Amino acid sequence: MRTAIVTGANTGIGLPTARALAAQGMRVVLATRSPDKGRAAAQTIRSAVPGADVEQRTLDLADLASVRSFAADVGAVDVLVNNAGVGMLSPQTTKDGFELQFGVNHLGHFALTGLLLPVLLKNPGARVVAVASDAHKSGRLDFDDLPLTKGYAKMSSYGRSKLCNMLFAAELDRRVRRAGLDLVSVATHPGATATEIFKLGRLQWVTGLLLKSPEKGALSSIHAATSPDVRGGEYIGPKLQRLTPSAAARSQELATRLWDVSEQLTGVRFEQIAER
Repeated sequence: MRTAIVTGANTGIGLPTARALAAQGMRVVLATRSPDKGRAAAQTIRSAVPGADVEQRTLDLADLASVRSFAADVGAVDVLVNNAGVGMLSPQTTKDGFELQFGVNHLGHFALTGLLLPVLLKNPGARVVAVASDAHKSGRLDFDDLPLTKGYAKMSSYGRSKLCNMLFAAELDRRVRRAGLDLVSVATHPGATATEIFKLGRLQWVTGLLLKSPEKGALSSIHAATSPDVRGGEYIGPKLQRLTPSAAARSQELATRLWDVSEQLTGVRFEQIAER
């Protein structure tokens, strides 16, 4: 039986993604910050999918110690869906002092993937899915101001974190290919979906009116995690089409620099695919 981990699986597109993977016969680990909400989500999936093999485990992507603790107890994983995210928030920091959207959406998932890479590589056909967004097209990376002390805006910070997701997915694919290893890394764009991110601030009024349901928003993640047609390095859209990332997201120089900085900030090094 293949095992999938879905971060942020108790809400938004994470829950229908986890449910669909369970329905396809996978063992699914719901990686959630709230144990209670995670256990409730697991029960929801069991009710919808009789016989589903699903469990909750606690993961706080805003705390690298929690990421390390979670990864240390993972026995097997074939599919990692880096789905959890925060957005449209006032200036905040993670437990480790990073700007929150950058810290949770990128650094937490970067560290998690690196710590799980040895386990993933034990299983042929392993996959890592980065739930990104076309918001990456508005993202800008200033390595001299990662804390955003020169000016903070909710949407630009979110766009930056999604650009990081895109760059990480592409660089992971490049390094895995160069090493000749059997792992597929892809990014997805769910489209404008009624998740908790869009229930905040001035965007609240559009929720349920202009946004698609989480079930529809999850389709690109489910496709990326399961379809035999998916190839590493692809960016899959809400209609399951292959999208073209922004020029910045395709920048090898930017991806390499972000990778190096992320290893330094998290202390997680991808030894199996390290540049020599």
